[in-house]
Amino acid sequence: MSPRVSPPRAAAAAVALCALLAGCAGTGAAGSGPGGDDNRFISGDGNVTEYKPADRTSVRGVGGELLTGERFELSDFQGKVVVVNFWASWCAPCRGEAPSLQHVYTEKKDEGVEFLGVNFKDSKPNAEAFERKFKITYPSLFDAGGQVTLAFREVPPSAIPSTLVLDREGRVAARVIGATTVSKLAPLVSKVSAER
Repeated sequence: MSPRVSPPRAAAAAVALCALLAGCAGTGAAGSGPGGDDNRFISGDGNVTEYKPADRTSVRGVGGELLTGERFELSDFQGKVVVVNFWASWCAPCRGEAPSLQHVYTEKKDEGVEFLGVNFKDSKPNAEAFERKFKITYPSLFDAGGQVTLAFREVPPSAIPSTLVLDREGRVAARVIGATTVSKLAPLVSKVSAER
């Protein structure tokens, strides 16, 4: 059972998510922000927050269409540690962190760790080109309207890029606001994977 979110915390989460959605409205060309300006995204500083098991929030009802066109539900990964990365082709820090995410995925997938991208406020051709360029092999949900991202409102990503590490019970165990690196993400994933 997930912990109840207090009204002030829920309100703060809603404000943060609204800011993210407003700041990223629209779709631009590859290499540009939603308004055609590469700097028009809400950036984070790579700050990491880890949550104790008793303080973790469950994520439910996440699903949609993958960039490949197939239907996907996060519940398909039930019982596994899952890394969820929010990204967009127009986001420069997303391009910077893409090789690190792929590296950690390649390193951890044989341990049963799954990765899921959430492509936010983007065009499908630009997102597909991004995945080809960075040789991304894990699936990404196509979230052009921001509806998938809303499912994470109790622990909002708050920036593009952001990364969440979900434990085997589907709860948010760690959150990185801003771009991540191998040296930052791999230990978080290992720590959550070691939980039993």
